[in-house]
Amino acid sequence: MNIYHSIHDFTTSKKTIFTLGTFDGVHVGHTKIIERLLKASSEEEQSLILTFFPHPRMVLQKESDIKLLNTIAERTALLEKAGLQNLIIHPFDQAFSRLTAEEFVKNILVDIFNIKKIIIGHDHRFGRNRTANIDDLILYGKEYGFEVEQISAKEIDEVSISSTKIRNALNEGKIALANEYLGYHYSFSGTVIHGKKLGRTIGFPTANVNIEESYKLIPAIGVYAVKCFIANQEVKGMLNIGTNPTVEGQTLSIEVNLFDFDADLYGQTITVELIKRIRDEQKFNSVDDLKAQLNKDQLFARQLFENE
Repeated sequence: MNIYHSIHDFTTSKKTIFTLGTFDGVHVGHTKIIERLLKASSEEEQSLILTFFPHPRMVLQKESDIKLLNTIAERTALLEKAGLQNLIIHPFDQAFSRLTAEEFVKNILVDIFNIKKIIIGHDHRFGRNRTANIDDLILYGKEYGFEVEQISAKEIDEVSISSTKIRNALNEGKIALANEYLGYHYSFSGTVIHGKKLGRTIGFPTANVNIEESYKLIPAIGVYAVKCFIANQEVKGMLNIGTNPTVEGQTLSIEVNLFDFDADLYGQTITVELIKRIRDEQKFNSVDDLKAQLNKDQLFARQLFENE
C-alpha cells in the first residue's frame, strides 16, 4: 500500500476509485465499504482512501475530548491489511475546513486525485460549513466527468451504529461484543515502563504499559485475559486496568502479567489484544486475599486459552 501524509504528496497518472472518512476502528461496517471500493478498482483504476489526522473533531471541537478506537498507526495497518492500494493521511486543520465545495472537488478530487468514481454516503456533507450535499456532488460529477456511487442509509447506519456500539461496549468492559463488531480483537500498544514492582513480591510480576497516544480509548477498569505480542512473539497473560485499590493505589495503570515468560521488557513495545473480561477490579481485605484471587484469575485465563 502506498501511504501519503498529505493530499499534495499524491500524484497519479491513473484514474482513482475514491472514498473518504475517519475509518476509526476499521470495523465490519467499514469493511463493506472498502470491499465495494476494491471491487470497483483495478490496476488501471486504483483504490484511494483519504482519511484525516488529527480527527476533525480534535480541531473543530477541542472541548469534545474524543477517544478513538485506533491510533493512526493502527488504522493504517488495518487499511493495508484490507488490501487498499493508496492511503492519504491528511493533516486536518482550520484551512482545510474552510475549502469551498467546488474548491474541494475541482482542486483536489479532479486535479490531484484524477477521480473516476467516488463512493460516498447518501448523507455526506462537505465544503465550508458543510453546506454541500450528495445532490451537489452528483452535479459536480456531471460537470467534471466522474461517477458518484451512493452508500445506502442502511450501510451508513451500520457504520455509525457499530462505531457507537464498539465504544460503548469497551467503556462497559464488554470485550466480546466489541470484538464481534470490530471483526478482530481490540488491542493497544505501549512501552513497558517501571512501576511500583509490587506484583513480583506476591508472585505475579507485571509489565506496566504506557500508551503514548492520549486519544486512544482505554477499556473499562477490570481484569482481562489477553494475548501479547513482543517482537513478533505471542505470549498469553492477564491484564489489569485500574488503580490497585488493595494497596491504596491512586492513579490508573495498565499492567499485564505474562504467563511462562521471563525477560527484561523495560523500554520495549508491547501490543496487547483483549480476549475476554474476567472480572471487575476489587479492593481486597488483604494482600493474601488478592493473591488468592489472582491465582483463580490465572487458572481461568489458562483454561480459556486451552479451550480455544
